[in-house]
Amino acid sequence: MMIRRDRAMVAITLVLDVAFHAGRDTPVSASDIADRLGSARRGLEPLLQALTRGNLLESLRGPKGGYRLGSPARSIRLLDIVAVALASEAEPTDGPGGKLQTAVLDPLWDELDEAASERLGALTVEDLLKRAVKAGLRRPAVEPISYVI
Repeated sequence: MMIRRDRAMVAITLVLDVAFHAGRDTPVSASDIADRLGSARRGLEPLLQALTRGNLLESLRGPKGGYRLGSPARSIRLLDIVAVALASEAEPTDGPGGKLQTAVLDPLWDELDEAASERLGALTVEDLLKRAVKAGLRRPAVEPISYVI
């Protein structure tokens, strides 16, 4: 599963955006996500649907619908997100042929793939949320404030 940066990065960004902006009862709309990412909603929908089918996101229909996490952030590994994103994509084509490719580059790519998979398997969406806080980003207050006296 050699990681394709573009699709994998977008999938992780989508899940992180939902984790960062959604509340327990407040989903995030696809159009809001698209606006924040500077992308067309139509281009993100297939990946959002794949993440929903993979149970990483939950889709809510209706006028106040949108997306929220399908599981707690601490249980969603980045490797799971990448696996769902790449499962719905065509297999990457092989590189050039030849003895150098077979003897040197193919084993190197396997090592890189294993290292990336190991690292992605160790990180969760909660880890990314902690990094966002450490970077000074503040999560929006999406839950209504209620006072009890």
